[in-house]
Amino acid sequence: MLSITPSIQIPDSEIELHAMRSQGAGGQHVNKVETAVHLRFDIGCSSLPEACRERLLQLKDRRITSEGVIVIKAQRYRSQEKNREDALLRLQELLQRAMHVPVKRKPTKPTRSSREKRLESKTRRSKLKATRRGAIDEGDR
Repeated sequence: MLSITPSIQIPDSEIELHAMRSQGAGGQHVNKVETAVHLRFDIGCSSLPEACRERLLQLKDRRITSEGVIVIKAQRYRSQEKNREDALLRLQELLQRAMHVPVKRKPTKPTRSSREKRLESKTRRSKLKATRRGAIDEGDR
């Protein structure tokens, strides 16, 4: 069982884990041992709540395919068990991010005193700048 929140858990049967050979440099060991883990999680066939599934599909994440399947490849570590834990942790983080419902912003108006303070500071600034300007003579124009 993968725990997402205290009330939502995903059974292991919904998560597909496959071992494969890791990519990149590593010598003879990497060519003969399957340490990388390929995780697949089908959002449509999962036991997640409907609202969470919709938010997951709306996420702009490259790990979610157009068919609605989350694909995570873990190959950071040299042991298969650590890579399995890493893949499950990344899936858990992605699902927790989808569970978070953003709080809707309430539009507010500025208070009367804040509007008055703003206008007062504008007039003060205007007067200050006016004193810097010299008196304009009629002959200078």
